Amino acid sequence: MMARLAGILLAAALALPAAAQPKPRPGAPEARMAWLDNGVVRLGCDLGFGGAITWFSLSQGPNVINNFDAGRQVQMSFYSGPVPYSAQGQEPAPHWKHLGWNPIQAGDDFGHGSRVIHQEIDSAGSRLHLRCVPLQWPLSQVEAECEFAMWIELHGASATVRCRMENHRSDVGAYAARHQELPAVYTIGRFHRLATYQGDAPFTDAPVSFISDRPPGDFPWHSWSATEHWAALVDDAGWGLGVWNPGAVKFTGGFAGTPGSGGTYDTHTGYIAPLRTEILDPAIVYDYHYDLILGTQEEIRAHVYRRSAKRDLPSWSFDQSREGWSFAGVTDTGWPIQGALQIEKAPPGAHLLSPETFWLAGDAPKLRLQARFFGKEGTTHLFWRRLGETRADPKSVVTVKLTTDGSLNDLILDLSAHDAYRGGMLQLVIDPPDGRFELESVGFLP
Repeated sequence: MMARLAGILLAAALALPAAAQPKPRPGAPEARMAWLDNGVVRLGCDLGFGGAITWFSLSQGPNVINNFDAGRQVQMSFYSGPVPYSAQGQEPAPHWKHLGWNPIQAGDDFGHGSRVIHQEIDSAGSRLHLRCVPLQWPLSQVEAECEFAMWIELHGASATVRCRMENHRSDVGAYAARHQELPAVYTIGRFHRLATYQGDAPFTDAPVSFISDRPPGDFPWHSWSATEHWAALVDDAGWGLGVWNPGAVKFTGGFAGTPGSGGTYDTHTGYIAPLRTEILDPAIVYDYHYDLILGTQEEIRAHVYRRSAKRDLPSWSFDQSREGWSFAGVTDTGWPIQGALQIEKAPPGAHLLSPETFWLAGDAPKLRLQARFFGKEGTTHLFWRRLGETRADPKSVVTVKLTTDGSLNDLILDLSAHDAYRGGMLQLVIDPPDGRFELESVGFLP
């Protein structure tokens, strides 16, 4: 999926053997389908390919979803280690080695569909529930040690989708955080204009931007900060498919192929994926949700505005979850999370990273940090990354002194006096001190 998406072009360039093409293709007439239709939109899930969404359209309209192979559709996809990943005596092809552990909902690169183990449509025909055992994309007929679940409801011209991944891996290794597609969305070639909002005034009807230039290099996808949590692929008339994930700011997407060309089984495709960087522990249960919306770019954005709750300042409490925080150069004590992110000993250069989010410095002048530290010298550094930056500026930092006896540090840091704390913000970074560090909560205050 996202990390293997250069494969959309690469597979064609390498002229993969016919055995690598799904038979039948997802969404083909002979596929076993589960349907929802509310008279406005129609949605179909292919039960031969893990229940992935292979059809979405107006009730009397053409399908907008791309089904060139089992790596497209609208579907769940996850990444973890080891990299490369091998199983049952199989090694991934060289062009897939970078993927690592990669279960996806539809199936594998050899045309095999993931196994649906439960499907249910309620008596009113308005809700669909599916469960599947996903296959490892780079390998042939290798089931992953996890299950995917999906709940779908239609509302007007949109579909609300809840997703869950339940891990039960026998490999109990601690692997680094990876970008997760939440979800992966592929459209037909008609929808080649990528619309989104990237500015520092979200939810104010500020002008939408279009990402149209192709990025340099062979990789066809852009990456950006969608501060209203949505993006859409639309046609020349401005009508198309949008995706909204309220938990994601980082997005990737674009278009590959000939703009305006091809149908559901052709290679020309648009792509969008809301992303979060997450650690997937061997026994983790991971949930997220999103909406798919059909309409003009104005209608898609209006839907997002209606669905967006009051935007509170970012706050994270680590009672039972990492809340999307990840690590660089260090690991915590693992799942389940019990009251804190626990770091036994951090080497120099280690970082704790918040999920990418968005806030305005003027709305959040203070930060409350609750942590315990067991060690000799309790000094830590807190950085912030501003909108438009790829990493935190070393000058965007405050130094924090901690008590060293394991008692609770309940600190309120005034960031407003710092010259670099201005405008739109994306992320916090904490350098843990040299010793046992337990981070209980972090949150901004007005």
